[in-house]
Amino acid sequence: MDTKRLVHLAMLTSLGLALHIFEGFIPNPFIGIAPGAKLGLANIIGLVTLVIYGFKYALTVNLLRCFIAGIATGAITSMMYSMAGAFLSTFLMWMIYVNARKYFSLIGVSVFGAIGHNIAQLTVAAFIINNIRIFIYLPVMMLASIFTGIFIGFTANLTLTKGSIILNRSIK
Repeated sequence: MDTKRLVHLAMLTSLGLALHIFEGFIPNPFIGIAPGAKLGLANIIGLVTLVIYGFKYALTVNLLRCFIAGIATGAITSMMYSMAGAFLSTFLMWMIYVNARKYFSLIGVSVFGAIGHNIAQLTVAAFIINNIRIFIYLPVMMLASIFTGIFIGFTANLTLTKGSIILNRSIK
């Protein structure tokens, strides 16, 4: 891997970590409807990385961000949820992006990622509490996934569009 790519991926990981930490200060927008649901701001970076660099690097950035956040905050249990969600969401987004791009925009890709993230987290929770009944919460989380996925996909799309314009201007 060349130095320029390594630095860029380190910056993307840092941005994802910063958004992850920043989101911790934002009150839950789904309070009363979907306790525990979050916007997933760091997933903007994961989606942007997927588009620019592909699956391997997007997965690396997402898992590294989850690992560093878990170690830095001491939230090891939370890190298990985050890493499972990051893995499944990145995999699903990659599958949709590569195989169904003509049917789904980046917003649709993001919605699939958000759904995958919630399925993975509920699966980890079911193992931890040893109770599959937690999946009764899945429809509520799916609804939240639609809204968060749209927001994240729209923001990632805007970032890629505006970012390339800014980057192209600065190169000239």
